[in-house]
Amino acid sequence: MYSLFFTAVGAFLIVFFLTPLCRNFAIRWGFVDQPDLIRKFHTRATPRIGGISIFIAYSVSFTLLLYSPLQAGNVARDHLDLVRNLFLAATIVFFTGLLDDLVRLKAWQKFAGQLAASAVAVCAGVQISGIAGHQLHSWCAIPVTLVWLVGCTNAFNLIDGVDGLAAGVGLFATMTTLMAAFLVHNIALAIATVPLVGALLGILRFNFNPASIFLGDSGSLFIGFLLGCYSVLWSQKSVTILGMTAPLIALSIPLLDTGLAIIRRFLRRQPIFGADRDHIHHKLLARGLTPRRVVILLYAICGLCAALSLVQSFARGRFGGAIIILFCAGACIGVHHLRYAELGMARRIAFAGNFRRLLNAELHLSTFRDDLAAALTPDQCWEVLQHTYSEFGFNEIRLKLGGRLYTDTTNGHHIANTWTVRIQLSENGYLNLSREFDTQAPPIVARFTDAIGKVLRAKTFEMLRTDPIHRPIAISGEQEQPGNRVGNPLDSIDDKESLAQA
Repeated sequence: MYSLFFTAVGAFLIVFFLTPLCRNFAIRWGFVDQPDLIRKFHTRATPRIGGISIFIAYSVSFTLLLYSPLQAGNVARDHLDLVRNLFLAATIVFFTGLLDDLVRLKAWQKFAGQLAASAVAVCAGVQISGIAGHQLHSWCAIPVTLVWLVGCTNAFNLIDGVDGLAAGVGLFATMTTLMAAFLVHNIALAIATVPLVGALLGILRFNFNPASIFLGDSGSLFIGFLLGCYSVLWSQKSVTILGMTAPLIALSIPLLDTGLAIIRRFLRRQPIFGADRDHIHHKLLARGLTPRRVVILLYAICGLCAALSLVQSFARGRFGGAIIILFCAGACIGVHHLRYAELGMARRIAFAGNFRRLLNAELHLSTFRDDLAAALTPDQCWEVLQHTYSEFGFNEIRLKLGGRLYTDTTNGHHIANTWTVRIQLSENGYLNLSREFDTQAPPIVARFTDAIGKVLRAKTFEMLRTDPIHRPIAISGEQEQPGNRVGNPLDSIDDKESLAQA
């Protein structure tokens, strides 16, 4: 116990005295993060290489413990192969982040470094052996572990957007892992986590709001990777069949934020690895909380999650399941109060009966596009449009194509309170579609009109090129087709005029 305490104190002191030196070096050489008032709201240029002091403190304190005559040193030497390989993997992640802090790596380069480090850790024995009591074969355990390690690494990088957030959340997760290691007498895991506890306590003195130095990618990636490895080692010694559940709860804030970011960007068809201002801390800032209150609130949530993860780690039977249900319910309530527009829309589509309506509209649109593409004459095009336009909410259609004028309404007379979309097909050919203001336009209306424009414009050009008899410029007047109404107020509008309103 004393050896672990001295290791933590050593890491703390190294960070405490080394961080000001790193800060001054970064300012002198220009390795600073400039505010942009878009995603970076700090008031002055701030050094971004705080991860260097964490890495050095962790490495030096652990090395001193490894070669010390203390009892913990003997335990570390008994696991020398794992220690050596795990340290090599963490070093790869650290230098990947440091290069990004200094020269700005591309996304694929950062991902390659993280994947290489994760592969080294897997080879060292850091593997998820089972999920929910089911043992995983090596062909499945390896990719699952790689995804987990890379995910944890990036999760801490994503939440590092407010002073002290990533360091504080990392500290809660590390201390949770340390307490779990003590409770199950996993001394090797305790030895691995103790230096990180001391280093994170030391860096918070300089990283908490207002921060004088940022962790940078070198710090956030290093912390996330180590915690991912710790979680796997924790699950391997779990006394419950749920294995990874307790580590998942302990890392819930960064993992939830990462999951939400992926879902949001997928729904918006944005790059998954792009940047935005819709992370959890951004949403809380938008609700009017100060950066310091945001961090304190998330610290409190992390503390609650830490307690739940420790209880769940040793819970059995229904009690463990109740904790998971309680945690999931709390997470759902929290996400709901963040008011993500993408998630609200997806929920309404999935559960409010809109899904079948949208699916049916998509099928109608696909059929309509095929039928319109197969039409060969103006009359055939009109027949397709006449039988389809009302299904997309329009109540009036007017088509001039090949020197002929076609009109139709769903109720037999013109409705004044409408808006109109006009698609210009040729110099004198056009299509007008009208609908009432008080009707709810389906989301697929725009795609319907876009399909008409793309298919019918090309078809009009082909008809005029191959059938000069029907050229609009050769028609001296308009002749309305039999069976269509007469007296449309739009008839007096010049054909070349683009309609903006009825």
